[in-house]
Amino acid sequence: MSDKAPSRSKKSQKNIDSIPHSAELGIEFVCRDDTSATLKIPYKKELIGNPLTGTVHGGVVLSLIDSTCGRAVFIALKTPETIATLDLRVDYFKPAQPEQDLYCVAECYKLTRTVVFMRAIVYQDDIDDPIASSVSTFMRTSVQ
Repeated sequence: MSDKAPSRSKKSQKNIDSIPHSAELGIEFVCRDDTSATLKIPYKKELIGNPLTGTVHGGVVLSLIDSTCGRAVFIALKTPETIATLDLRVDYFKPAQPEQDLYCVAECYKLTRTVVFMRAIVYQDDIDDPIASSVSTFMRTSVQ
């Protein structure tokens, strides 16, 4: 993913911030290309799911995946459409390390007339050592 142009970055962040749930979680735009996006959630105490270990709640990971996949769908579609998450499966491999940001990269690997097929990886320091992975489908609701 290579596009870090300031105008696109600001527009992408503005789109993310327009979704109250994403804004509350602090989701930030990182980069994009023609069919994928990378977003991150900076670590903050309010997102802790287990106070004994300081690990982020699994629902935060799921929200990051859904938001990143949604952003990548909009990128892949090229023109604005209404979409909806149809199905989203997450495999959690290990807990996130405390006090570290979470990153998610999502890519569109198949685009049909009615459904968009996505895959995503959540990681911290190394994409080859993921926290979770996901496959999902999004419905294109604006198709004529």
